[in-house]
Amino acid sequence: MTVWDEVVGQPAAVAELSAAATDPAAMTHAWLFTGPPGSGRSVAARAFAAALQCPQHGCGECTACHTVLAGTHSDVREVVPEGLSISVRSMRLLVQSAARRPVTGRYQILIITDADRLTENAANALLKSIEEPPDQTIFLLCAPSDHPEDVAVTIRSRCRPVPLRTPSALAIADVLARRDGIDPETASWAASVAGGHVGRARRLARDPAARAHRELVLGLPLRVRNLGDAFAYASDLVRDAKAEATELSESRDATEREELAVAMGAGGTGKGAAAAARGAKAAERDLERQQKSRNTRTQRDALDRALVDLAGFLRDALVVGSGAEVPLTHPDREGDVRRAATDWSAESVLRRLEAVLACRTALDQNVKPEIAVEAMMTALQRG
Repeated sequence: MTVWDEVVGQPAAVAELSAAATDPAAMTHAWLFTGPPGSGRSVAARAFAAALQCPQHGCGECTACHTVLAGTHSDVREVVPEGLSISVRSMRLLVQSAARRPVTGRYQILIITDADRLTENAANALLKSIEEPPDQTIFLLCAPSDHPEDVAVTIRSRCRPVPLRTPSALAIADVLARRDGIDPETASWAASVAGGHVGRARRLARDPAARAHRELVLGLPLRVRNLGDAFAYASDLVRDAKAEATELSESRDATEREELAVAMGAGGTGKGAAAAARGAKAAERDLERQQKSRNTRTQRDALDRALVDLAGFLRDALVVGSGAEVPLTHPDREGDVRRAATDWSAESVLRRLEAVLACRTALDQNVKPEIAVEAMMTALQRG
């Protein structure tokens, strides 16, 4: 098993990356991995980093491969933005650390998993380093597309593109069954309803709560009969997203606060204790801001998964209503989809779909979730 087995359904990209890892003449200092959500951008970047550090170019068995894939390699740093954006301050620190000489590997590698979240100043800080790259430093950027709204043109033009496609349901089912040990029937079902998103398929296959939430969301379009239903279901969606974010954050937040208190010398006495306490208060405020931003992002991600499912349901209604012979996004909900296609006109389905997409846009623009979701639900009710 090599590191490339981690990359699902991307034979062209794997061939290109494998050749570059093997032949130094084919290497470049900056790469841009693009593809739709779930296509495995960060997985491909991580596998490539492992192959670059591996003496055998990605054997999957050596210490270099294991540590890179586990996120513990001393010469590979991965930026996973937990808040709404990547700040210029954090990017400058990362660029400085990436400029050092490798300690154990062949390269210093910086992986930015969501380069589309770079602020303008952070992108400029990264650009300066990419324009004049330090020796033995490799930049691996991941973004949904190479559009200027996702990646600045100046950065894109200095990166070698690696376009990824949506993996097939067959490829996802195979990896879930073969690598994750999920029974083939469950793996096939999860792959068929995940919209080509490997992580989503894995979550649906393993987590009964995720399956139950999906059933609740996909039942909404046909259950919203009056304004009372619209506001009640909107409240349920937002509450569930907040509960998921709180559950994921609580234990982590408490651990971070304890670690910060220890680092700042909590309970100390003697000279300097007062100054240390003042510094601790400032550090606590910074940590609280970071945790609040992370919680907001987690809540939005949970809501976005629900909106993507709703959009898929409405897309299926359009497909069935038009008589197109193409696979459904939610084949297990075909009965409800056909009912919707029969009861609603194509124009009505489109208005509902536009309301879901408008809700996603509103959340991206920092509209309060309750307001954005209520507007969407009332549009679903009106049709």
